[in-house]
Amino acid sequence: MGDVAARLCDVTVRYGALEALSAATLDFGRGTVAALVGANGSGKSTVLKLLAGLVEPSSGSVHRAAGASAMFVGQQHGHHRWMPLTVAEVLRMGTYRRAGLLGRVSAEDRVEMAQVTERLEVGDLLGRGFDELSGGQQQRVLVAQSLVGRPSLLLLDEPITGLDLASQATILTVMAEHARSGGTVVFSTHHLAEARRADRVVLLAGEVLGEGPPDEVLRPELLAAAFGGRVLRVDESAVLVDDHGHGIDHHHGTA
Repeated sequence: MGDVAARLCDVTVRYGALEALSAATLDFGRGTVAALVGANGSGKSTVLKLLAGLVEPSSGSVHRAAGASAMFVGQQHGHHRWMPLTVAEVLRMGTYRRAGLLGRVSAEDRVEMAQVTERLEVGDLLGRGFDELSGGQQQRVLVAQSLVGRPSLLLLDEPITGLDLASQATILTVMAEHARSGGTVVFSTHHLAEARRADRVVLLAGEVLGEGPPDEVLRPELLAAAFGGRVLRVDESAVLVDDHGHGIDHHHGTA
């Protein structure tokens, strides 16, 4: 597969009578960040779960490069008040996929845990209960956990939606660093400003409407198709997207 970390080949996914994704063919390259953009129900989460191996295609095929590992972080915000674990214990769970549930934490694991703790700025939280943290703190801990073991594919479902600005900036920086180190990052978002930071954008509406560099894909006519017409032209260089309560976002680019 060369520099391709993962590939969808003519993939269709159906949940009962609902077709969530139709005939999608996509490549995700090593060392890149890809943003999945679209309205609710457009197939963004389905693509991430296909890449993670959590969903099987109804037709078509999914391929990952030999030896490639994947970690998926779903939409988590505010849903972990039940978790009776410390932050250190949550981070240690990131070693289970390599060592197993009863395996010993190796010296290599400890080094990686220290590194991701520093990168996600959660070192001062290690002794605290995970359920006591803010949404931004929880998300930073979960992203840190996913990076233990250096997965080839880092898959994030709306990773910074609703978070404080500091947590948003930290997570976006770590995503870019993971790609620079040779990993592949795929994340979903409703927000065009986030998508424009990616190397590549995939625009979805139950099918692939466009893919490529942000300036080529985040265009008013394609966005109008993806968001069901909820795109308003403001001037020669900006559009607003209002997606059912996900807020208003500004996009500056080629009209």
